[in-house]
Formats: sequence, C-alpha cells, structure tokens
Amino acid sequence: MSVKDAAALLAGAVIVVALANGVETTPPATTASPLGNASGTLPGLAPVTGKKDKARARAIISRLEVRGRGPSIGYSRARYGADWADTATGVPYARNGCRTRDDLLARDGRNVRYREGSSCEVIAMDLEDPYTGQLIGWSKRDAGEVQVDHVVPLAYAWRMGAARWGRGKRVDFANDPLNLLPVKGAANEQKDASGPASWLPPQRRVRCAYVTRFAQVAVKYAVPVTRADKRAMLAQCR
Repeated sequence: MSVKDAAALLAGAVIVVALANGVETTPPATTASPLGNASGTLPGLAPVTGKKDKARARAIISRLEVRGRGPSIGYSRARYGADWADTATGVPYARNGCRTRDDLLARDGRNVRYREGSSCEVIAMDLEDPYTGQLIGWSKRDAGEVQVDHVVPLAYAWRMGAARWGRGKRVDFANDPLNLLPVKGAANEQKDASGPASWLPPQRRVRCAYVTRFAQVAVKYAVPVTRADKRAMLAQCR
C-alpha cells in the first residue's frame, strides 16, 4: 500500500468504538487537498502547493462560465429543502439515516463523541478550522461555535441560476459533502453569501484550496461565477 493510499484509508476510516465508557470516537482526521477529493468525502481543506498542483487548480477554475448576478427575488433557505434533513438522493451520505450536519462533523472532526445510544448525533469533537487555522474544542452546548459552510453559498447559487433548477438538484447541492465544510462559526457568518472576490479565508495558505473547492462545486452543478470572482480565484493559485 502506498503512502497516499494509507493516508486516504486513515482519513476515511470507519467509526471505532472505544472500550472506555462506551464512547464512540473517530481517529484524527487527515486533511485532504481538493485536487484529490472530488467526492468531498475526505476531511478538511489541505493547502494546494507546488507549480503543478496550482496549474491543475487554475485549469479547473478556467472551466467556469462567467455571468452577471441575477436577482435574489424568491430566495429562501427552504428552497433547498429542510435544514440538514437526510432527504438528498444523488450525493454521498444521502439517505444514510443521519442528518447532513452530523455527517460532516463526523467527517472532519477529531475525537468525535456521539450521543449515548446514537451512531449519528455528534455532541462533541475537536476541529481544526480550515478557514482560520484555529483548533476548536466544540460541544453541542455551544452549537454555533462550529457551523457547516456551503462553500458555494446557497444564495449565491440562487442568483447565478439555481432559481431555475428542479427541487431535487437544489436539495443535492445543499447536502453535497463537496460543498460543505465545518468551520468556525464567526468566519462563516463573516463570509455570508459572498463570492471569492469579496471574501476569502483569513488563513492565507488555504486560499488556493478554497477557491479550487469553490470551482469544483460550481463546475459540478454548472453554476456560473461573476467575472470578478473568477479573476480573484485565478489570482489565488498563481
């Protein structure tokens, strides 16, 4: 087994049950580069470095269609289905019996703990926030400290064409792990519905990885971006 394969195996390891106190945990997450994580099922957001990888990232970004923003008329979160409900059909983790938010916390968290009697509901974990680089010791008592960000925001997608999608595509988009990252709540709130020309992660070393992930989602769902956003994305991977 290669080192790369071993790392992927560790990152996607199945839940193990600790002997002490019957608490379920997962091994430490190993962050993955978006270039090796097209399914979105590997954790985190490892930096994209090196000339070849940055060239690969620019090639993905270059595929994006450019269009002006449309109106936000008619947008609401409910247009993408109920919050984190396990109702998507065409994406990883769909219909697995767990809420999407819990799937993502379990994917990216370290020392994950579940509610007694549940193999889904995450009540505590440690998270290395990809946006700020901070290590967060999270528990459900302060649930908003960690939020699950839509890399391509739902409101952004709505203005760029999602208003014309069928409901099934919108539900998949909102629950696709490729488009979801658990992050520091304050950073997510600061980002809001911004594109890359208006907001980038405070942690500079992951900015190329972030815009690459943004581009992967936009390509997968045929979401155009503004000219300013595309220019900003290419600039991060020079």
